[in-house]
Amino acid sequence: MNTQQMPMLPLSFDIESKAVLKKVASARSSLAELKGAALTIPNEQILINTLFLQEAKDSSAIENIITTNDELFQFDENKKTSYSIATKEVYNYKDALQNGFNELKKTNMLTVNQILHIQSLLKENQAGFRKLPGTVLKNEQTNEIIYTPPQNHKEIVQYMNNLEKFINDNSISNLDPLIKMAIIHHQFESIHPFYDGNGRTGRIINVLYLVKERLLDMPILYLSRYINNTKNTYYNLLQKVREENKWEEWVLYILEGVEQTSQHTLHIIKGIKNLMLKQKHKIREEASKNIYSQDLLNNIFKHPYTKIDFMISDLNISRNTAIKYLDELIKIDILYKKKLWKENYYINKELYDLLSNVALEYPLKNIS
Repeated sequence: MNTQQMPMLPLSFDIESKAVLKKVASARSSLAELKGAALTIPNEQILINTLFLQEAKDSSAIENIITTNDELFQFDENKKTSYSIATKEVYNYKDALQNGFNELKKTNMLTVNQILHIQSLLKENQAGFRKLPGTVLKNEQTNEIIYTPPQNHKEIVQYMNNLEKFINDNSISNLDPLIKMAIIHHQFESIHPFYDGNGRTGRIINVLYLVKERLLDMPILYLSRYINNTKNTYYNLLQKVREENKWEEWVLYILEGVEQTSQHTLHIIKGIKNLMLKQKHKIREEASKNIYSQDLLNNIFKHPYTKIDFMISDLNISRNTAIKYLDELIKIDILYKKKLWKENYYINKELYDLLSNVALEYPLKNIS
């Protein structure tokens, strides 16, 4: 599909086939279950610090930016210290997602300016939309040009303004929001408005759109792992829409991703909830000092690698008291202490294992 063939939105034809509508129903059911489960976690920062990070990690992996959970949890956001450039890139993604979520809560809008800001946080620059021609998408193996996005800056701005209207003005399309999300994602990736960071920005737009449409209260849909797991199918279907107008296959693929990753994320949230309950009882029953509080429990789940400074800040306690609490949690085998460089980390091993092993315990179906 060259730029002349690329449509403005809404599409001029119906893509709500029987197969699509049937899949919408099952995807929405899974998404509603996920939305309800998220409300059972007592502190939203727990999900932000765990699910946001896992999403950021997997979304970055699609761009071959690879890091580990160890590196992620050791990163100190306050000091901005990191052991790798990749870890910093993942945290840029998390910050961009968090910022987009915060802005969305204020306005319930997802605008061009917000999208520009999301990309600027990802890439730490103010380059904005492409101004120079020459951007093409190539086959990584053959180096063959497979798609040429809009080249003219004015044209890119026109397409993005049209996309902004499609996202925010529900009067111009009565499609189900999940179908609209599939269209929005394809359109954004086809506009390819930035020199760099298009994929990650597009995946942030996906989940923020679901929050905007109130299908989720927080952007916790774990969609990047599904795309990474089915990367060849993802790119092939993107191109089939451009070349053959095969919208149904693309929409069904995205809906399958929503359904699978809703169930996957639900599994993580249930695991976190059960583990919180287990450790709550353990602290109450086995700690020799009366140290239990909800803030204490929240701290060791907000920070799978907690530190003395985190506990002082979260619980508003002295350094000596924080050390006593942490030592007590080590004694009853909830945390273990690990010295890295000059820092002492106190690791919630069961939570770390849950987040690290969920891919093995609850694998996504491979539809490639």
